[in-house]
Amino acid sequence: MTTAETYSAYAERTDEPRFTDWLREQSQPDWDAAVEHRFVEELGAGTLDEDAFAAYLVQDYAFVDELVGTFGHAVGQAPDMAAKRQLVEFLDTVTDEEDDYFERSFAALGVEDSRWQDPEPTDATAAFIDLLGRAAREGGYAETLAVLVPAEWIYESWATAAAAAHGDPDSDGLPSAGMGLPFYFAEWVDLHAVDSFVAFVDWLRGELDAVGPTLSPRQEARVASLFDRTVTLERQFFETAYGETAATADHEVSP
Repeated sequence: MTTAETYSAYAERTDEPRFTDWLREQSQPDWDAAVEHRFVEELGAGTLDEDAFAAYLVQDYAFVDELVGTFGHAVGQAPDMAAKRQLVEFLDTVTDEEDDYFERSFAALGVEDSRWQDPEPTDATAAFIDLLGRAAREGGYAETLAVLVPAEWIYESWATAAAAAHGDPDSDGLPSAGMGLPFYFAEWVDLHAVDSFVAFVDWLRGELDAVGPTLSPRQEARVASLFDRTVTLERQFFETAYGETAATADHEVSP
């Protein structure tokens, strides 16, 4: 984290403060390193090595089961039926549309079934899976949101930036229109830049914005650590696709 500033101190110096904006500020410089990573820059430009992307997708698919389970915990923890419905509808997208995307992409990229059906997780993937599980099992709604919000927000941030930089601003089609990308790049951008996903991420942030200011100082620090750790692992997840060694123990989060 950049500083140990509390949310109340941040709110006093900020017009229209949001708890999630404070968390993002606390997670620098890893936040910018993740959303501006070489991996996503090359993906948006269509220059990303396909083997690197295939390796990344295999690891991302290994991570999806735990992500779905964590969203399932969030459904149970959500404060009302309206919030539960939002989370369930997102889970439907992940387990249907996104799952179909993975299978078609693996086939197009020549990834053998055995490789993606029973992948060997990298250190970054294993650490991410562990973090998701512990946050959901060992905390409440705030702790679960502390890992889900950055995991989804980072993707919305880089994907909308890629569409803005390389897409056709006059197109009424999908965000990747005009980018000239193969479908496995284009649809990965679209999944995370379409209006429905952008709206979901803003709603998800709003859930954490609502509960964050009510937390005790100890729980606030815990949530900030979980958010920061998630951002660090997202950056390392992109690095691992290139076969780079990334330390996953920059700082530990106690259960």
